[in-house]
Amino acid sequence: MNVVFMGTPAFAVPVLEAILNEGYTVSGVVTQPDRPKGRKKQLTLPPVKETALAHDLPVLQPETLKDDAARADILNLAPDVIITCAYGQLLPEAILNAPVHGCINVHASLLPKYRGGAPIHRAIMNGENETGVTIMYMVKKLDAGDMLKKESLSITAEDTTGTLHDRLSTLGARLLLETLTDIQKGTLTPEAQVEADATFAPNLERGEEKIAWTMSCEAVLNHIRGMNPWPVAYTTWQGETLKVWQARPAARFESKAEAGTVLRAGEEGLIVQTGGQPVQLTEVQPAGKKAMAAEDFLRGRGQTLTEGEVLGT
Repeated sequence: MNVVFMGTPAFAVPVLEAILNEGYTVSGVVTQPDRPKGRKKQLTLPPVKETALAHDLPVLQPETLKDDAARADILNLAPDVIITCAYGQLLPEAILNAPVHGCINVHASLLPKYRGGAPIHRAIMNGENETGVTIMYMVKKLDAGDMLKKESLSITAEDTTGTLHDRLSTLGARLLLETLTDIQKGTLTPEAQVEADATFAPNLERGEEKIAWTMSCEAVLNHIRGMNPWPVAYTTWQGETLKVWQARPAARFESKAEAGTVLRAGEEGLIVQTGGQPVQLTEVQPAGKKAMAAEDFLRGRGQTLTEGEVLGT
């Protein structure tokens, strides 16, 4: 079976590696163009491209699939199946209809819930207890194709987007191999999605990582976990950004102070009022510094942080 793989971020790497380790022929890898990243705007290769080059695979990086030449380059690879995983663009009809076995997508949610580009972030931010991976046929509508395989995964109270990302990526790789085996056996029975049950997980917008302290304690903690390790939740303090990597409930504290008020900043930790129960910030990152334990922050740059100060204003 001749495979063309389309993917971009780290989530897609274990899926590509699983296909290669299983012995499938990958005639080409399609990924997003190299992009400038970081403060120095250094041109950076997508993780999938790095993996493809390590395996001496041909790489295509079209800016858009609306371009006739880009579509022709992909179709000239004559794929029996196209596998996509977090590629980042919708496929045009000419590509969707080309492979004998169709275009198959690995999606990090239990469809039809959380269609879109940020299903892992959104599931944690929304306080879900469960998510999973769905293998589906691709159609012109976003993440709306018939489902081929689906498996759930519990979300723990300690999970961040980072930890859940890695577990789902591993699960997705295994489910895809099972799907390819069943395709060759002819034993798959596609299942249509119930459109009325569809929910969406749009990509994160700039500024969305800012903590709204008026939310409940649980919602604030979910927000912090959902933004870890990217793009990282933050608040503002004395005119500067203070990133918040980890936090936990501050169970012993009762307060009617304004949301965002610093209740403690010392030996008892860094305690902040939310719209409900207070939270204790356990790992923070002041501007221009690395992430550190909150107690280290309070002994250093955070010495000027005072009880009664309101964060986020």
